[in-house]
Amino acid sequence: MAAKKQTRYVDVSNPSLSVDCPRCGLRTARFIDHCRNCSYKLWPSSVVASAAFKAWRAADPSRAEAARVDLDLPRHDELVIDYDARAHDLGIHMPPPSNWPFVICFGLFFLSLAAIPLGGVARISMAVFGGIIFLVGVVGWVVVDDTRMFPTDATTGHEAHE
Repeated sequence: MAAKKQTRYVDVSNPSLSVDCPRCGLRTARFIDHCRNCSYKLWPSSVVASAAFKAWRAADPSRAEAARVDLDLPRHDELVIDYDARAHDLGIHMPPPSNWPFVICFGLFFLSLAAIPLGGVARISMAVFGGIIFLVGVVGWVVVDDTRMFPTDATTGHEAHE
């Protein structure tokens, strides 16, 4: 004959995952069978603690990601840090993102290929090509990006009067 399963009372209205241990008074996980601090027996067995935890978790859908050993319900907050604003508050200048360093590296690549002992015409053509690409990258990064980042006073004064 199968034994009748007794209903167990679990306070599912209490949203806390932690309790104060009756012996040591320190905060410990509510649904583990022993206190983490003093090893005081909180539940009769691990099976009973697990069943109580499952009943507690089933009572509220927001508790679905909780684990028996947690002290608090897990939160998934989007951690968004505005590094530009933080650097500005600290007085650090952050330049805007730019693609010009890649152009400069491409030019330096061809300049370095010109150092390989090949035929004279190939070396000179690679050096000229690499030098032109390098100079275009430097001018683009220094002049073009700099004028976007720091517009002249005439431009800002004209826009302010409109």
